[in-house]
Amino acid sequence: MNNNSNTILGILAGTAIGATMGILFAPDKGSETRKKIAEKAISTKDTIAENANNLKEKVTEKFTSEKQTVEDRIEELVSDASYKTEDLIASLENKLKDLKTKNKKFQKS
Repeated sequence: MNNNSNTILGILAGTAIGATMGILFAPDKGSETRKKIAEKAISTKDTIAENANNLKEKVTEKFTSEKQTVEDRIEELVSDASYKTEDLIASLENKLKDLKTKNKKFQKS
């Protein structure tokens, strides 16, 4: 994602610089050149704002997706731990039952 955003910013900067240079070297009046520069600046600002908004949406979407994946994984781990706990409790109950049976044998003696 970082390389993509750097590439996009590089392309936008290059486009803006190229357009500005083209306007500056065009054979127009100064007032026309200033008008074109202002229009191009507004257009470039809008394009950058739109691309920044798109990038924000993609990052938000990716974060939301990853967050859901982590939450799902945590839920699986908790569920697995719960089953293992139940197995352990059942095993301990059986062991306790066996110990109680052995203890009764000692008490009768």
